[in-house]
Amino acid sequence: MRDIKAIVQQMTLEEKASICSGADMWHLKGIDRLDIPSIMVTDGPHGLRKEVKHESSEAINLTSNVPATCFPTASALAANWNRDLVYEVGRALGEECLQEKVSVILGPGVNIKRSPLCGRNFEYFSEDPYLTGEMAKSHIAGVQSQGVGTSIKHFAVNNQETRRMTIDTIIDERTLREIYLSGFEMAVKGSQPWTVMCSYNRINGTFASDHSYLLNEILREEWGFEGLVVTDWGALNEPVSALDAGVDLEMPGVPNGNDAKIIAAVRSGDLEEAALNRAVERIVSLILKVQDTLEKNYAYDPDAHHHLARQAAREGVVLLKNENEILPISPDSKVALIGRFAKHPRYQGAGSSIMTPTRLDTLYDELVKLVGVDHLIYAPGYTEKGDVIDKVLILEAMNAAEQADVVIICAGLTDMYEIEGIDRTHMRLPAGHDELIQRIASKYKNVIVVLSNGSPVEMPWVDSVPAIVEGYLGGQAGAGAMADILVGHVNPSGKLAETFPIKFEDSPALPFPGGPVSVEYREGIYVGYRYYDTAKVDVLFPFGHGLSYTQFAYRDLNLIQSGNSVIASFKVANVGKRAGKETAQLYVKDLDSTIFRPDKELKGFVKVSLEPGEEKKITLELEPRAFAYYDMGSKEWVVEAGRFEIFVGASSRDIRLTSLFIVDQKLGTPGHFDKSELGAYFNLSRSHEFTKNDFEALLGYAIPDVTQAKKGHYTLNTPLVDMKDSFIARQLFRIINKQVMKMVGDEVDTPMGAMMKAVVSEMPLRGLMMSGQPFGRQTVEALLMIINGKLLKGIRMLFSKN
Repeated sequence: MRDIKAIVQQMTLEEKASICSGADMWHLKGIDRLDIPSIMVTDGPHGLRKEVKHESSEAINLTSNVPATCFPTASALAANWNRDLVYEVGRALGEECLQEKVSVILGPGVNIKRSPLCGRNFEYFSEDPYLTGEMAKSHIAGVQSQGVGTSIKHFAVNNQETRRMTIDTIIDERTLREIYLSGFEMAVKGSQPWTVMCSYNRINGTFASDHSYLLNEILREEWGFEGLVVTDWGALNEPVSALDAGVDLEMPGVPNGNDAKIIAAVRSGDLEEAALNRAVERIVSLILKVQDTLEKNYAYDPDAHHHLARQAAREGVVLLKNENEILPISPDSKVALIGRFAKHPRYQGAGSSIMTPTRLDTLYDELVKLVGVDHLIYAPGYTEKGDVIDKVLILEAMNAAEQADVVIICAGLTDMYEIEGIDRTHMRLPAGHDELIQRIASKYKNVIVVLSNGSPVEMPWVDSVPAIVEGYLGGQAGAGAMADILVGHVNPSGKLAETFPIKFEDSPALPFPGGPVSVEYREGIYVGYRYYDTAKVDVLFPFGHGLSYTQFAYRDLNLIQSGNSVIASFKVANVGKRAGKETAQLYVKDLDSTIFRPDKELKGFVKVSLEPGEEKKITLELEPRAFAYYDMGSKEWVVEAGRFEIFVGASSRDIRLTSLFIVDQKLGTPGHFDKSELGAYFNLSRSHEFTKNDFEALLGYAIPDVTQAKKGHYTLNTPLVDMKDSFIARQLFRIINKQVMKMVGDEVDTPMGAMMKAVVSEMPLRGLMMSGQPFGRQTVEALLMIINGKLLKGIRMLFSKN
């Protein structure tokens, strides 16, 4: 490796300022005279999304991409609970990056699923930070084993899409540390991603790109992050404060005037050149790290990667229900395959991760191969959007069911329901899907519902159908994987990485989404099963749930202390008649805590493959952190002395083994708190409404009253949609919206069109700078003055040369 510091010393101030932003939408800048090449980064995370016309395009094109393997989305990958398989998927992604000369793939996404309605949940792993961190570590290690970088995102607490560019997340530090940062921490410490992508939103009043506490103190100093921090595209608030706070690279790269601001700040002394040098060193280090790798020509095997995608999808399929062992279907059964998804699969989410697969399986074609066309009757059952009840299609489906021994209904969420930038408004399936299931289930007994969706859905028909299979968004080979499961060629082994509540109103993060200015995380640490299990709320399917075509027995849980750690061992046996895989989960409960804690927390798991009659011993190590909570007073992780219960089971609510462990010596210093003021958190119940007073007691301070900005007080961070009382702003919004819709073209009523509408309406004024000239920083600041009523001052600035 060349001497990075020596290279930076040779750079001019202008070169250093310039290299801190990209060359365009997808490339970093190079410096020819110093033999620093330009490198490419591009979207992921479940497949390479490289636009066909990267080099000349200045706008995002979501529909014209180089074909690449579409692996299962993160929601499906997490459901396989298989670290080794996730590593292999990452390795394959790295190989495809090598072929396409991509240096960094933007992923994985490790934000916690705070609510089932987050529009981007399909891109995230879990509601649980431990499972999230383990999956992320494996994914990152796999990609980077090929000499290609990752960009773990979105740092941090980006858990809703509504107003994501400007929303202020109000959160207490204990919740921040235990729930929303832990996955990032595990991945950074365990796999050292080459880059971390900071999010758009504010965190307790400060934009992520300006958050020195997060980026410098926690990420770099505390966790030991060695790589580069890049902004999400358009997430930079202010270039000088961002460099001070620990941001290295602004993306995308456009001539927006930020280089000049950096140069002026260094010359005036407002920014230390040492801070700029540190950022430049990280950028140059990243570029040179991949230089040798990308000089080599590489070609991956698309067939092998498709096979891997099928394997990953198989292990992510979750058998939710299987009464009377209706599955797997008998080889000689006459099957009615109903639902448009059977021929037109929903296999990925919509947004920046949408990609062009190398091939695409359909369930109809795959079942034809396995059971024969003579055993299959198909009917679409619902329209493309599925949002209306089509009586003709339902009648046709009923007629098909009449001729069959078993009915398979393919249902789920259509692509307009899960889109980056837009949160879902409810947890229901499209009306056409629900009505189809209910009508058929009311008349026929042998009904199997196969779901394709990226996040939980309500199931009003759950008691009317004997079998339900959750396929999530299984990627290009997901349909083939599902066919393997349905006919019994593969034994299902997926487990839910998130709780399926009975209805949305049962979830703790209410109201959702927050806004328009801020969102308060009033539920604190009670996210997902931590809430449902503690408050004893009935759920549709619990966290960690997943059935098999065989049965497993657990026995002999033993706990042995080893230094500050605890070694837990137990045995799992396959007591059924089929080979299968079981994910054994270990949870910890503090029985004597002086602070409120959840009923149980996942702290270990292992997926084991067992032949019929086979038994294996499993050993898991619990380090001190497994017993700890984050203390806001002492600002450290604390383990209290006392009794801890260790649970081992097949889900958070299917506990098979229990043992008691006593911690003799505490670690850390507990702070002081007023238990009487935190009664809502100590005495959690089904009536889980947390008041503002409860939340302020948790935070330790009063939440300032915030309202939307009014005319005369708008800022660069005010969304255009909030400036409706300004004529100039309304015209600006109209022009921009018209240009964006022109770019969208005939796809206005598609997920891309919906996403772009949302982006325009919620984009802050400074977002105009992402398009470059004529909307440089000076122009946008001048427009802001004009919009705020300072007409002459704004006009002078608009035409000023400085």
